[in-house]
Amino acid sequence: MKQEKLSAKRRLYDKAMKTLMISSIVIISCLVLFLIVYILAKGLPNISWELLTTKPSRLKGTIGILPEILNTLYIVLATLLLVLPIGVGAAIYLTEYATNYRLVRVIEYTSETLSGIPSIIYGLVGMAFFCEFFGLKTSLLAGSLTLVIMNLPTIMRTTQESLKTVPQSYREGAFGLGSGKWRVIRTVVLPGCVDGIITGCILSVGRIMGETAALFYTAGFAHELGGFFEGMMNSGATLTVSLYVYAKENGEFDVAFAIAAILMILTVLINLAASLVESYFKKRRSL
Repeated sequence: MKQEKLSAKRRLYDKAMKTLMISSIVIISCLVLFLIVYILAKGLPNISWELLTTKPSRLKGTIGILPEILNTLYIVLATLLLVLPIGVGAAIYLTEYATNYRLVRVIEYTSETLSGIPSIIYGLVGMAFFCEFFGLKTSLLAGSLTLVIMNLPTIMRTTQESLKTVPQSYREGAFGLGSGKWRVIRTVVLPGCVDGIITGCILSVGRIMGETAALFYTAGFAHELGGFFEGMMNSGATLTVSLYVYAKENGEFDVAFAIAAILMILTVLINLAASLVESYFKKRRSL
């Protein structure tokens, strides 16, 4: 009798948990689907060729987001050029070279703590450190350096976890053939975990493109066109910052929803690219 009662309670518990999980999945899926459909329905009709290829002009009374698109590309490119060598290099050192495990744990704990700090705090620190102390003023370069600090824990931890997935027997076999430490890392370890590294990099691009609070204090709100090197030294608004300006300051909600739709499409494409790259390298590694 006791066993029957326990089995009946267990079945009831399992059904309740299953119902709860299915309900959670349905609710989350409906909310995400509603958000995507609502933004695309409000934003896609307002996207035009003129909006994408011109800059704002008070004299002509036109609104364009070409400077914001270029500024977003500039800041993504500059951030990746700085954060990838530092983050991947730090992960390789901590995983493959470091022998003081207590220090490694402290660094890992610190990086996890940094990844949880609100982005507006990074913006305040970036403004005080890069804009004021280093004299970069409000510029895309200051914003890019701030985003480097924000995304460094993500790149480093993602790379570390990818490096740990490579079996130790691969390293030992390469050492047994007479290969040096760096040669083993370059020819055995990195090719075996490149899918995870690339996936982390692509996901970091999504975070860079979606960042707003940190760029308020560091990158500025300018809507001027310029080349890469010229633009990095000047103030400039990204797509997310311009979305806030058009919606909150100017009341141009049609333009704000158009920018939101563009960001939504870019986010979906980035996540799709991350999935495709990860699956491609997994298939290539299994061959």
